[in-house]
Amino acid sequence: MSKQIAFYVEQKHCTGCSACQIACKDKHNLPLGQNFRQIHAYEGGDFTISGNVVYQNTYAYWIPVSCNHCVDASCIAVCPSKAIFKRQEDGLVLINEKSCIGCRRCFAVCPYQAPQFDAANGKMKKCDFCQDLLQQGTAPACVSACPMRVLGYGELSELQKKYGDTSWVKGLPNTAKIKPAWVLVPHRDAVDV
Repeated sequence: MSKQIAFYVEQKHCTGCSACQIACKDKHNLPLGQNFRQIHAYEGGDFTISGNVVYQNTYAYWIPVSCNHCVDASCIAVCPSKAIFKRQEDGLVLINEKSCIGCRRCFAVCPYQAPQFDAANGKMKKCDFCQDLLQQGTAPACVSACPMRVLGYGELSELQKKYGDTSWVKGLPNTAKIKPAWVLVPHRDAVDV
């Protein structure tokens, strides 16, 4: 494979506004209940009271998640019709809708639940990294819509050189085996110390 395109998420500044999710939903004209990008919220902590003073140790952070076009995508291996494939020139994991039989096995094995069932045509669909926009030299819809500019994209190895190789934070499933193609700059409360 010549390169691996990836998302970059500066999670520490994400406000959970859902602009990326809405832009994606609008661009792909997705029906109710189908989202190629989802915003996951995590909160926790506690507080104690000592006399008249309240000491808090609470936190909240958000993670915008879509298909991460994993290096070793488990969805490819379980697809009985071979409809899911990894494009060699950029590493994108795509679905050939003509070959898809809508069995939903890809959804079952994806830790991000990225593949979505389209009841209207009985096929699976997912983030395709807005490949039509990339071909025009434009950023994916979710990246362009982020008002905080916490979403970005680029070649995985270049993003890792610039931002590090963190691809997991508290709240996400363990994905070490599939090697998600994304780089996270975590929120201070999203990492184990």
